[in-house]
Amino acid sequence: MRLGGLRGRLLVAFVLVSLLSAATATVLAYDKAREAILERASSSAVQNFRDRVSMSVGEFDVPPDQRALNRLAEAAASGSRDAKVVVRYQDLVAPAEQEAIPSGLRDRVRAENRLSFQRVDWNGAPWLVVGIPVTFAGSGRPSGVEVFQVISLQPEQDDIAALLTSVRDGVVPVVLLAAVLALLAAGTVLRPVRRLAQATRRLAGGRLETRVPVKGRDELADLARDFNETADALQSSVTELQEQEAHARRFVADVSHELRTPLAAMTMVSSVLDEDAGDLPPDTAHAARTVSAETAGLVRLVDDLIEISRFDARAATLTPQDVDVAEVLRATLSTRGWTDLVSAELTTVRARLDRRRLDVIVANLVGNALRHGEPPVTVVLKPTESEVLVEVADRGPGLTAEAARHVFERFYKADTARTRSEGSGLGLAIAQENARLHGGLITHADREGGGAVFILRLPRNGKEDDR
Repeated sequence: MRLGGLRGRLLVAFVLVSLLSAATATVLAYDKAREAILERASSSAVQNFRDRVSMSVGEFDVPPDQRALNRLAEAAASGSRDAKVVVRYQDLVAPAEQEAIPSGLRDRVRAENRLSFQRVDWNGAPWLVVGIPVTFAGSGRPSGVEVFQVISLQPEQDDIAALLTSVRDGVVPVVLLAAVLALLAAGTVLRPVRRLAQATRRLAGGRLETRVPVKGRDELADLARDFNETADALQSSVTELQEQEAHARRFVADVSHELRTPLAAMTMVSSVLDEDAGDLPPDTAHAARTVSAETAGLVRLVDDLIEISRFDARAATLTPQDVDVAEVLRATLSTRGWTDLVSAELTTVRARLDRRRLDVIVANLVGNALRHGEPPVTVVLKPTESEVLVEVADRGPGLTAEAARHVFERFYKADTARTRSEGSGLGLAIAQENARLHGGLITHADREGGGAVFILRLPRNGKEDDR
């Protein structure tokens, strides 16, 4: 279980809330119990002391002497546990120890002429100090005699400590119980969340039939229901798009194949007209040559469309064989009459590739450089231990940022103002598809000093078609 996960956070939150609640309850219970115990002890001690003093001063004469004060102190202390009684009259004190009696309490008893008490710490222990003035019977006038009792509160303090220990020891089971409940609650809450996460990953992986069970009527059930509705809508949309795409591909493929027969006839006719153009009037000769050129362009476009349709239908296959890459590149340039137009730096290297598709890739890259770049156009073969690198570069204006983003897209032309050109806009797209079929890739960059460079990377050991 990861502490940073949702389960861990829920567990920590439950434990912290339980610990805080237990601590708060402990503090409040301790404070209330302490006050109750001390209040009860104080009330009992005060009442007992009042009764003993009332019984002891029945035959007490004022003004008293030291012996009378001693007798009153002894009488008031009799019958009390661990109590110390001090009697004062002006400068007379019986007995002499009175360190535990706060001066403020003595002044309050004398000034207010009524019983007062105060809890103090003396010699490291808790004590209750009670003071009461002795008044004349009937008139209630103060006689000047004051009686103080100092009684230990240690038993009550021990009871409070024992209560605190019991409550504190009870926190541990509470926290452990909270952890167990948190684990159970986290499992109950996170189980549908995990199912939803797994379903989301499956949906993202293309399994559009994925759904999650809807249980209950809480927020998680609503979330599962929304997920299923979204998945239904997505599956419906994707299915519709796939059907439309399949129809479009079939349409392009069918049209391209249907055009081949009339194009073959047009090509024959245009070839005848082109050969006889020198014997025709100037306007007729120009028209014949134009028809021949346009027919050739249309044939190339149809061939490119058929090739693209093969890739879209995943029908394109490799015929790999051990070839001399440099020999293939020389043949590509020679067959198309580019030997004098292109500077080639070729190193003999053998690789397992599809010769025809390699020829298509290089022809498209070099043709693109000749049409849209500026000389010198160079082809450099750079073999590595695991790859074959072919760089095709020119000294033209290079690619703009916009063109660089779309250069391998179908029917994209960098010069949108050039509505008619020799290229179909499919050459680089076909070259990239052929490179990927080999398990390779074509990249592009700006050439140092100006121009564009396209880099073809193909694995030397070849890649069997697994599509």
